[in-house]
Amino acid sequence: MKQSTQIAPKLRSGSQVLIEALERNGVKQIFGYPGGTIMPVYDALVGSSLKHYLCRHEQGAALAADAYGRVTRKAGVCMATSGPGATNLVTGIANAFMDSVPMVVITGQVPSALQGTDAFQEVDIFGITLPIVKHSYIVRSVTEIPHIVNEAFQLAQNGRPGPVLIDLPKDISAGMGDVVYTPPQAWPATDLPDEDAMQAAAEMLSRARRPLVIAGGGIAISDSVDEFRQFIDRTGLPVTTTLKGLGVMPADDPRYVGMLGMHGNGAANHAVQNCDLLMVVGARFDDRATGQLAQFAQSARIIHVDIDAAEISKLRKADVAIVSELAPALDGIRPENTANPGWQAQCAGWTKEFAWRYDAPGKGIYAPKLLRDLSRTQPEGLTITCDVGQHQMWVAQHCTFNNPLEHISSGGLGTMGYGLPAAIGAKIAKPDATVVCVSGDGSIMMNIQELATLKRYGIDVKILLLDNSALGLVRQWQEIFFEGNYSEVHLTDNPDFAAVARAFGIQARSIKEPEDVSDALEWLLNTDSAAMLHVAIDSMENVWPLVPPGKPNHKMMRSNP
Repeated sequence: MKQSTQIAPKLRSGSQVLIEALERNGVKQIFGYPGGTIMPVYDALVGSSLKHYLCRHEQGAALAADAYGRVTRKAGVCMATSGPGATNLVTGIANAFMDSVPMVVITGQVPSALQGTDAFQEVDIFGITLPIVKHSYIVRSVTEIPHIVNEAFQLAQNGRPGPVLIDLPKDISAGMGDVVYTPPQAWPATDLPDEDAMQAAAEMLSRARRPLVIAGGGIAISDSVDEFRQFIDRTGLPVTTTLKGLGVMPADDPRYVGMLGMHGNGAANHAVQNCDLLMVVGARFDDRATGQLAQFAQSARIIHVDIDAAEISKLRKADVAIVSELAPALDGIRPENTANPGWQAQCAGWTKEFAWRYDAPGKGIYAPKLLRDLSRTQPEGLTITCDVGQHQMWVAQHCTFNNPLEHISSGGLGTMGYGLPAAIGAKIAKPDATVVCVSGDGSIMMNIQELATLKRYGIDVKILLLDNSALGLVRQWQEIFFEGNYSEVHLTDNPDFAAVARAFGIQARSIKEPEDVSDALEWLLNTDSAAMLHVAIDSMENVWPLVPPGKPNHKMMRSNP
């Protein structure tokens, strides 16, 4: 007789059911902040197997869960109360949605009978987040919690990943019910890539004289890095990456021509503009990558490989579209001819011509060289999390990544304040890795309260803070495109960041001379606990190259006009 897969009913509170459902879905860590309507869940949390990390702002909790999801490829979990607790999660939810990160978000809600009455701390978080989640639930009974939780994790982690919201009214979390736990059903297998489309792609690649691959973040998301590298080994195609694709190709691979886009490498941007065939793998023609879309790779035919059919021909019409998981598609595309040696040599020539230089004039610390030095001295498995601004672009340009999971950056949303909570999530996900948060003086102030989280849990995160006493990227644009009319970008009244870190119980040092860099980096990477290295840099230093708005990628500015 076949055994039943169901487990006998048990009388449990909704909160107990939720905690057990999370445990059954393999959750080990939760990032959150308690409050009124979520309090029954926090009551049930005591004594469970789950480790809860009390972040000091709900946004910090959501961003930590985001980075945890990126590193593990399993849904990060964050939790907050209703009203301001829920709305403070919204930026983190949007960040995960834009970058296709698996995340399950649990919010408390006012009791069912009070919904729609403008009760204390009532907001329609279900409605607020509709555009930035894969799916969302309002729980209506204790008995449906196991199914909702199982389905939420399946949806968050399968297909194109993303955040899923579970809104839990207080009467449900505090109420009782006879609950049957059913193991999650197997997720339906993704359709195999179309054979005719793969053959058409192979024939186009064989005929092309100047083929090029754009490798996007979907390769890392789908754990297809090995299959992608095998594909490049077979075909010899030159490769450029998006910001989220950094690390998909080893930085020193001769076929790698760099990151493309607004602050991309000149070699990559020239290769894109001169190719006759563009194979786009797990990328979405983002405006920061393409520049003026109408002039982007004008002479190229397009092969687009992506798991999300909605991305195909959304911005650039695909001549061949392959909608599937990336790994089987990459394995199935087998052109008869490899890349043209003359074209490979041309790309290699651009790579040499546009190689980064580190002999900048000036007496102060040059941020690109500092980051290059950090990358050269990196211990095995160094993971860098970035905030948003000039330092983020310098990291993308000057740090080398041989694995995409070593570069954690807010791409689509561009969230200032991401770096520190992301470092917390990444370190908890990879406790043996050295995790460095590279931040700026503007970004660090967005979530600086999470220094308390580092101290509370003894989380060994290193912070490299580049301080130019300005909102650097905004200042750069005002300098170039707004005739130097600087509006609300000067941060000359910054606090003493090293003193602030020490006030939180974090070791800290400050430097401003180039000769201090080597010893300071060694100190930062080898301290036995969380530490901050505060680095003063030139407030007028700009990120180059820069593709001006409305211009094609090859019309890069390399200095001030």
